[in-house]
Amino acid sequence: MFSRRETLVAGITTGLLSSAARAAEPGSWPAFPAEEIDLWPGTPPGAPTVLPVEQVIETGNAQHHGRMVKGIVRPRMKVFRPSKPNGSALLVTPGGGYSVIVIDVEGYQVGPWLSERGWTVFVLYYRLPGEGWANRADVPLADAQRAMRLIRSRATQYGFDPAKVGAMGFSAGGHVCLDLVTRHDAQLYDPVDAADRLSPRPAIAAPIYAVQSMSLPLVHIGSRDMLLGPNPSPELQRAHSPAHNVTAATPPCFMAHAEDDTTVSVENTVEMRAALKAAGVKVETHLFAAGQHGLGLPGPAGEPARHWKEMFVAWAQAQGLG
Repeated sequence: MFSRRETLVAGITTGLLSSAARAAEPGSWPAFPAEEIDLWPGTPPGAPTVLPVEQVIETGNAQHHGRMVKGIVRPRMKVFRPSKPNGSALLVTPGGGYSVIVIDVEGYQVGPWLSERGWTVFVLYYRLPGEGWANRADVPLADAQRAMRLIRSRATQYGFDPAKVGAMGFSAGGHVCLDLVTRHDAQLYDPVDAADRLSPRPAIAAPIYAVQSMSLPLVHIGSRDMLLGPNPSPELQRAHSPAHNVTAATPPCFMAHAEDDTTVSVENTVEMRAALKAAGVKVETHLFAAGQHGLGLPGPAGEPARHWKEMFVAWAQAQGLG
């Protein structure tokens, strides 16, 4: 039985569970992968006095999981290895409104699909900013930076080119992805080991139905409040809106969003595209008439949005990855 707080979190996050969850076939949900990589030796930096307790909240059933994770005190990556590596790797950041991580729909379904096509995939359990960590607004980005560096440090072990590591994120995890591509060089933690001498900049990025703006009228208010805290200043909102942080060093981006998304406005992606174009950054943008939040509507209504993954793979190949 959920506590009152767990029920509240589940309610807040219902709108962020993608329609792919509703469309998935029973039995299609993999177990938690056994192989994982811890990001930090010991307790991560900026820990609160009382550490959160990790919990898995199940919103589905035994045949059709819809798991959400919160209380992440041990940030880590779950690894999906391909049987035939194509020489490229991808860091995947699931969404969940920065209050939970929606690990099945936006992690454990995407990982196997991509690994079957040769990608080595690392699904990130990043710390949630509203759980007492110092410098809350930068905690997810710090984990993403550390993850990218660790991935590159293991390129030989996993059989991919360290220059061919991309990032993909969904919803609020798309904001993590966008923060990474626009602020990859931000100094957010003291170096831990030799991996931290490596670049955290992705070669390419795929923010999918991503939270982007932290300001009205585009903002997803729940994500903003969890990331920045209550009543953030206009300056803080702008600093954490990736469209305002694009430079010529931002890597090429593939973006997909549905115009009927009532959870995260498609204008988040439109604004980001404009910023990328203005900076001379290559960008591929797919705006679908239907697809809602998740691009996974069942039946004819789901066409062609449900094929965004194939579109991403084709685009990545054109960039020299995959």
